[in-house]
Amino acid sequence: MKIRIRGNSIRMRITKMEVSQFCETGYIQEKTQFLNNIFTYALSSKEGLSALTATYEDNMMTLLLPKDSIKDWESSNRVGFSNSIPLEDGKTLTLLVEKDFTCLEDRGEDETDNYPNPKLHH
Repeated sequence: MKIRIRGNSIRMRITKMEVSQFCETGYIQEKTQFLNNIFTYALSSKEGLSALTATYEDNMMTLLLPKDSIKDWESSNRVGFSNSIPLEDGKTLTLLVEKDFTCLEDRGEDETDNYPNPKLHH
């Protein structure tokens, strides 16, 4: 699982194995260790939600998806989920969770568990 954060935009990309685990258990997480603390980021499914949302508490960022929306995600062509959440100060928090595709150009990363990129014609 990897995240990209830029301002009020959060993008989470997850591999095939992680999509499978998430659809089975409803939860996956990763941790980044710093000298003085640990930052945890997770994807969780939850009953009663109508759209993708996020929380941040105790050095942990959790993106939450409606439980019923992930039922067939692993076997479907659906790439991911997105939502824009209005904030109190008039700004917006933009969220995106998607399957991780192989890059169009080699970046030296291990992509063996990524989805085949539909833009690459074999």
